[in-house]
Amino acid sequence: MYKLFIRPILFLFDPEKVHYFTFSLIRILCKIPYLASVFRSLYQVKNKKLERKLFGLTFINPVGLAAGFDKNAVLYNELANFGFGFIEIGTVTPKGQLGNPKKRLFRLKEDQGIINRMGFNNDGVEEAIKNLKKNKHKVIIGGNIGKNTETKSEDYTQDYLEVFKELHPFVDYFVLNVSCPNVGSHAKLNDKKYLLELITECQSQNNLFKIKKPILLKIAPDLNNSQLDEIIELVAETKIDGVIASNTSTTRDNLNASKERLQEIGNGGVSGLPIKDQSTQVIKYLAETSNKSFPIIGVGGIHSAEDALEKLKAGADLVQVYTGFIYEGPGLIKKINKALLEK
Repeated sequence: MYKLFIRPILFLFDPEKVHYFTFSLIRILCKIPYLASVFRSLYQVKNKKLERKLFGLTFINPVGLAAGFDKNAVLYNELANFGFGFIEIGTVTPKGQLGNPKKRLFRLKEDQGIINRMGFNNDGVEEAIKNLKKNKHKVIIGGNIGKNTETKSEDYTQDYLEVFKELHPFVDYFVLNVSCPNVGSHAKLNDKKYLLELITECQSQNNLFKIKKPILLKIAPDLNNSQLDEIIELVAETKIDGVIASNTSTTRDNLNASKERLQEIGNGGVSGLPIKDQSTQVIKYLAETSNKSFPIIGVGGIHSAEDALEKLKAGADLVQVYTGFIYEGPGLIKKINKALLEK
């Protein structure tokens, strides 16, 4: 029904406007008596065999919603009705910011992908906390955190620490987003020396709390093997809890979209089917080269149950969807979980 009727209508309109319209629609529908329970009955798959225990948390199933969809922690309770095992909010920055100028979100229909250059648009950590205080504890919540665009390079770490400290009581795990291609000084955020400083400082802050929260690092799919070796060394050195592989890609390889269309769109990160194999190769390399010494959350191009199983086979412990959720609809989560049970 979604792909036949709903998606064709939604895809007639501007992607960012559709995003906010969909948000409002889901919120309204879930307020109608009994409709939220109808969604749960349609999309949730409950079975103890789907549970995954990772970095001290118990996930009811291994399929999560990636960061970027619910940036301000507005809709996580409603989204939980669609069968997700965990939801990642953000990217959250210390202060609210508008992000990059519009238009900044583009569909690649012929590729089943998206190009975005949103630029960490969000309402800031205080607003996220207000919304997280409404948590009904239906689902595990991850906090994806980053820096403000205008922050000077010498103050990057302070931005991360500020959000980490404020958000700590309200999320179940943290993700250090250092791989988004749509923010300034992307190079520094991927420098091993800087990452060592950032991770160490966040771990020190974590140790000040009675209950420590897992910290993960989100990396780009464009890293070469030498850079991935550095990530493996970094994980071993810092004992960070895990890695999310991967973020969006800056490459335009193997796209069906015309050169004219891509030039018209301009810069931004590619997500969806075009980066499926790229992301899987990163997961496989990390898992095999490290002898599976740390947890990996696999994300990138999951549009079917088979795509998710491929990520898990490559070495991922959990998976996340984003663009696939937009193209395939909420039935995708159920299909993945059912396929896992059949397997």
